[in-house]
Amino acid sequence: MLKRLKQWLGIERPRPVVDDEVWQRVESNLPFLDFLPTPDRRRLRDLALDLLAEKECHGAQGLELTDEVLLGIALQASLPVLNIGLEAYRGWVGIIVYPGDFVIPRHVVDEAGVVHDYNDEVLGEAWSGGPVLVSWFGGHHPVGVNVVIHEFAHKLDMANGEADGFPPLPARMSRRDWAAAFTPAYEALCVQVDAGLAPALDPYASENPGEFFAVASEAFFETPGLLQNAFPAVYDQLKSYYDLDPAAGQARLIQAQDLRRDAT
Repeated sequence: MLKRLKQWLGIERPRPVVDDEVWQRVESNLPFLDFLPTPDRRRLRDLALDLLAEKECHGAQGLELTDEVLLGIALQASLPVLNIGLEAYRGWVGIIVYPGDFVIPRHVVDEAGVVHDYNDEVLGEAWSGGPVLVSWFGGHHPVGVNVVIHEFAHKLDMANGEADGFPPLPARMSRRDWAAAFTPAYEALCVQVDAGLAPALDPYASENPGEFFAVASEAFFETPGLLQNAFPAVYDQLKSYYDLDPAAGQARLIQAQDLRRDAT
């Protein structure tokens, strides 16, 4: 009765109805969603609509935020909190979408007290207590690179302070186990990057532990098998944190594709 009363008063509105054809068109640009079981796909759609109801989305530099753009961003932003809940994104409301990369003026003071002003070209940025800024390239991006998941992972990380690669953990998880998995993996990646070797993750992950967590989260959802092979302990921690196992879904998908290929 309370829910119905809220709807009558305009305080709460029912989810909009989105045609399945539209969902499929949007999801065709997000093939990693195929790693989810069917029930989770349905829950993700509902959560994406709930996120759009809670957040204010704005297009920058003349970008028109069509329904498909909004749904594409919402699906990716909701994926990390599918089993955590939208309350993890509380405390801020804005999502600003740019038509490609964009420039942020920086003002930095070095250890000697010298001020450096420069323009930083970025794909996205998450501000503590403020909006999330993301670039949008028509829904397409290189495999393993996901600006939306990256920036929303930063938001999860910021829930207990700065983005330091140590988000608030659920009670079932151990801070000691998290550190034991992430610290050596981050250090190993830094060694690979410094040596000029091809790193297991995007080299940007070597910037600091916060970026390592965000990049690892991208890989967890987009290329889970690669992350699991490169850093199995990190994968296991993210599997527990996100309460999802995309590597298992990816393996099932590959097996099904192999069976269909063998049958032809």
